[in-house]
Amino acid sequence: MCTRERSSSVDKVKFVKELYSHGAIKFGEFKLKSGIMSPVYFDLRALVSLPRLMRDAATLLYEISRDMKYTCICGVPYTALPIATVISVEHDIPMVIRRKEMKDYGTKKMVEGIFDAGESCLIIEDVITTGGSILETVDVLQKAGLKATDGVVLLDRQQGGDINLTNNKFNIRSVFNISEILELLLKEGSIDQETVEKTLKFIEENKLF
Repeated sequence: MCTRERSSSVDKVKFVKELYSHGAIKFGEFKLKSGIMSPVYFDLRALVSLPRLMRDAATLLYEISRDMKYTCICGVPYTALPIATVISVEHDIPMVIRRKEMKDYGTKKMVEGIFDAGESCLIIEDVITTGGSILETVDVLQKAGLKATDGVVLLDRQQGGDINLTNNKFNIRSVFNISEILELLLKEGSIDQETVEKTLKFIEENKLF
């Protein structure tokens, strides 16, 4: 079992404000992968260019996983991969990498890394909407011989992803949900009440589970 040494706590208010100021949290009109137009968009890929915030995200995710039992971690490709890498390096936790597609040469592995069959792998994710990407990762890890029943996510969009995961016997914990993000940004004066109400109305009308 990996060592779980204490980490310094992150100021969540400052963290969210900086995500917003750097454009990782956006409000407006955005077309989602599903084709639906959303009044809010989370572009956490920006973290790769913001090393301090990347480290803070890794710390927040690590802290909520302290009492979970696992021997390795896997970031859902691609946005969560660098976050998982930071957790692995800073806390000396072995990591495996899930490929999105199999190569037609070399070992043709879908999971890269050194591990034993039956090991428990914690899944790291940036945002969940339906939970589909996590379930895809679970399937790949299990086929490789790993156990994958637990995960942590930085942001839950509250559109039913947690319910979908629970229904599939997967335990997920989130650092933030969208209601908390909106409340914090409103309190700090970054957004107005109309934006909050419009976003919450969208979330409520577009729950997927």
